[in-house]
Amino acid sequence: MHGYNQQIARIDLTSGHIHTDSPDEDFYRQYLGGRGFIIHTLMKDMPANMDPLGPENRLVFALGPLTGHFFVGSGRHSVGSKSPLTGAYGESEAGGYWGAELKRAGYDALIFKGTAAKPVYLWIDNGKIEICDASFLWGLEVAEAHHRILERHGGGKIRTALIGPAGEKKVNFACILHDITHAAGRTGMGAVMGSKNLKAIAVKGDRLPAPFDRKQLVKLNKIMLKGYKERTKLWQFGTGSMMEAGEKSGNLPIRNFKGGRFPGVAKIIPQIICANYLEKMGSCFGCPIRCKRVARLEEPYTVDPIYGCPEYETLGSFGSNCGIDDLPAVMKANELCNRNGLDTLSTGGVIAFAMECFEKRLLTIQDTGGLELSFGNADAMLALVEQIATATGLGALLAKGTRYAARKIGKGAERYAMQVKGEEIPMHEPRFRQLLSVHYSIHATGADHGTGPHEPVPIQEGCEQEILEKSFPSQLVNTLGLCKFVPWEKDEVRAALKYVTGWQVSEEELKKVVDRGVTLTQLFNLREGLTPADYKLPQRFSKSPAEGALRGIDPVQFEIVQKAYYRLLGWDENGVPTRQKLKDLDIMWAGT
Repeated sequence: MHGYNQQIARIDLTSGHIHTDSPDEDFYRQYLGGRGFIIHTLMKDMPANMDPLGPENRLVFALGPLTGHFFVGSGRHSVGSKSPLTGAYGESEAGGYWGAELKRAGYDALIFKGTAAKPVYLWIDNGKIEICDASFLWGLEVAEAHHRILERHGGGKIRTALIGPAGEKKVNFACILHDITHAAGRTGMGAVMGSKNLKAIAVKGDRLPAPFDRKQLVKLNKIMLKGYKERTKLWQFGTGSMMEAGEKSGNLPIRNFKGGRFPGVAKIIPQIICANYLEKMGSCFGCPIRCKRVARLEEPYTVDPIYGCPEYETLGSFGSNCGIDDLPAVMKANELCNRNGLDTLSTGGVIAFAMECFEKRLLTIQDTGGLELSFGNADAMLALVEQIATATGLGALLAKGTRYAARKIGKGAERYAMQVKGEEIPMHEPRFRQLLSVHYSIHATGADHGTGPHEPVPIQEGCEQEILEKSFPSQLVNTLGLCKFVPWEKDEVRAALKYVTGWQVSEEELKKVVDRGVTLTQLFNLREGLTPADYKLPQRFSKSPAEGALRGIDPVQFEIVQKAYYRLLGWDENGVPTRQKLKDLDIMWAGT
């Protein structure tokens, strides 16, 4: 085989036993990597209905075939497990350099099970794996833990994936930080890692598996190296440069998705960061676009540039969605999340939810511990970030997520919980991007924007084919280990896959791989007890705000399109994949 190591490591943290599988080429071609490897593992290896924070849950780090090869945008990998936030399929992607380093260290995936008796970390050095004592790391913030590991192993080119205090506390939306700033952020993968007493995975390697045709791969890569500035503008300001336009159109979430206007958006745009606080633009493996900002702030808060800088989702989550136009406070919130290992989308989402509950008097000043938790109160927002990270005060409740918190608060609080399947909705308004609303409702992890269509058109009968076609490219890159921000054409991606693996893969074959992953994740969720009631949007999105351009989603049309989309996927109207679909995808084993 070319491009892969043909090595998948299995680590039992309870027994300390490590062994390696060497799947055949048919397996690799059928599942490719990323989501394919993750969901195959969860369906094959795990019993149903087990505790996401228990020892039987698997935690899978999976590379794609393109991860780590000489191809712009190939720095990504996936992390998956049963999610403690949703109780359903959990998956997150991360960029940076860690995935490329793991490919060079000799592995295509790592699969963890069990729970270590005491804190440990994994050390991988060119194919050698060691489980090490992590007592000297436990309790440390992300950057300090990263540097301690480098000191322990002599420094140099060592890449880390680790959790902060929030993961150790098992906050349901704790994330995994790769080299401090590249987060596998959604669905609580950091909490799963913490439940296993696994603090970090440190990797070093220099043995990239040979691609099939390196010369042609390098030649193709030069196209993007020379022309990326004409294909994308992310190299200028990173994500978020269109926030002001988003406020006018309605795409920017405002005050817990209530909608309306937010003139203060002009104070939190990335152009201001670049003009006043920027130290440099950061990058991922082999990528010239450098869309990640690194910023320093001295006052009124100290923000260490080692923790990066807020991107669009974070600016929206702590900014407009909390009614806050204080850019330094948003930058500090981002730093606190990265220090502690918190997903910024869910953290901002639960705070916005709490702010609306406070506004509606469902939470009192006694409940908040004296915090005046009103929209726009930056000090209260920052205090809650720290409480969530340490699971103290009101933060102990919010650390479970909006769905759980709403049920505990009661008194109708569930109507203010902006979530699907327990996952907080990201910073793209479904009433503006109505095709995305169907994707939010159906996606296995909950409200996921990264793999959905983003066209600002209303839902109408017959649009299900467009939703499927627009979703396919983003679903595919999560399997290949490729960044969707790098604007490769689909024929170029297929050519790269050929030059790496030697496989002549048709678009139809790739669609089948994506379809197989989507269908298996749906089967997993059904096995874990999800019902049609979990595939709904909050009622708020059926209403039009009194002010602004947004118009509510027609609930009748939504249901018609959702059922039509199910049929297009080969599922019945309740979202259950048919036996014929399982046969077509060669996964009859998953339906028994």
